[in-house]
Amino acid sequence: MAYEFEKMFDLSGKTAIVTGAAAGIGLAISRALAARGASLMLVDLSPAVNDLPGQLPGGAGRHAAVVADLAQKGAVEKVVSATVARFGGIDILVNNAGIARLEKAELQTEEDWDKTLTVNLKVPFLLAQAAGKVMISRKYGRIVNIASQAAVIALDRHVSYCTSKAGLVGMTKVLAAEWAQHGITVNAVSPTVVETELGKKAWSGEVGEAMKKKIPTGRFAQPEEIALAVLYLVSGAAAMVDGENLMIDGGYTIQ
Repeated sequence: MAYEFEKMFDLSGKTAIVTGAAAGIGLAISRALAARGASLMLVDLSPAVNDLPGQLPGGAGRHAAVVADLAQKGAVEKVVSATVARFGGIDILVNNAGIARLEKAELQTEEDWDKTLTVNLKVPFLLAQAAGKVMISRKYGRIVNIASQAAVIALDRHVSYCTSKAGLVGMTKVLAAEWAQHGITVNAVSPTVVETELGKKAWSGEVGEAMKKKIPTGRFAQPEEIALAVLYLVSGAAAMVDGENLMIDGGYTIQ
């Protein structure tokens, strides 16, 4: 096996679905995959995603976008069908879209609990299931689920979020075990606080400085650091990595 960097990380001819692609971590992932030659189906709630294909390496001729609320019935199937119709198949799925409805456990509403579990866990499963069927038929696939450090530790006011991300990691392991025989790997990436535009606002000032003190490296993660981890997991270099939950947390969870 030739371990040549360019060959191992060349995604030319591969098709990827990225959810939550319009901003933050999803945008960084989209840029990284496009830079290595992948064709992307970019999915987001925001209409801004429609402008993204022309802004990525390869341009609008190589990428497509769809505005979709994946929590709505039938939306997942439409995205997968549209991807296959446009590109002929699916090689990579990055389940990045997620929400956080933060509240003390005794005050968490049923509506917020249901919404969080739907967006953060049910939708990724349905996407993995639908895309997985395509991958099984092609005997190849790479699925990466963006989880969180909250998947493995308890965070105050995060009861529904922690539960959803822990479930996502559990789902990752089961799919990895079942689908490895079909040439499909399934892994998770679990970041600490990431300095996206929203992250900067949510963790500004004293709250952010206090959180950084709990992280051994003393800082938050950058979107590009998460994107490069995803790039590794979908590349030929990670063909033997399956069912893992890669922590990108500056050492937060080893304490």
